[in-house]
Amino acid sequence: MPPFNVSVSGTNYARDEGVTGISSDILRAVCGRAEVECQQILRFPWQRVYQQTLDDAGYGVFSTARTAERESLFKWVGPISRYDWVLFAKSDSPIQLASIEDARQYRIGGYKGDAKTQFLLDRGIEVQAALRDAENVRKLDKGQIDLWIASSQAGPLTAGQEGVDSLKVVQHLNSVDLYLALNLQTPDELVQKLHSAPDALRAEGALKGIEARY
Repeated sequence: MPPFNVSVSGTNYARDEGVTGISSDILRAVCGRAEVECQQILRFPWQRVYQQTLDDAGYGVFSTARTAERESLFKWVGPISRYDWVLFAKSDSPIQLASIEDARQYRIGGYKGDAKTQFLLDRGIEVQAALRDAENVRKLDKGQIDLWIASSQAGPLTAGQEGVDSLKVVQHLNSVDLYLALNLQTPDELVQKLHSAPDALRAEGALKGIEARY
């Protein structure tokens, strides 16, 4: 998910140096500081990667929100980064929201299996879930949905890749820290080595330097 994880070549699959973005670069720095060899693989759909991390030792998923529902499913490293959940509309849309409750009357697009989508579903708000966020951008542009839930950082970039630059934020929903989630069989010693690295990098200002590049 740009700008957090993205393929350098723009394809749906990449690995190691072919993956870039805020979280990717920070994780690369974290692994280097912890002296842990990490392979980065970018692939879609998100649910496949998420399920593989649940099932297979030696896997982790990044970046992901640390929610109450996920807390016991993984071992956690971070926070690695932070982002804001918002509802986007087209810039010429007359929609105005005083609260999240006002969104119930509209058609909302979201990313399937994503914490942002689940945030709305948990509140009884219907979401049309797509396998890729680019599909939501196209649907919003064509008037097939009224609102799109995304992050304030990633939304404009995803829209720009689809040739859409006329979006506006109509509601801020939440601010969330992003983590590396590791399979439960990951040794605690390894988790601790990785976990201590972000704090050291943050104290040195290295993390701000990475974020500033984006």
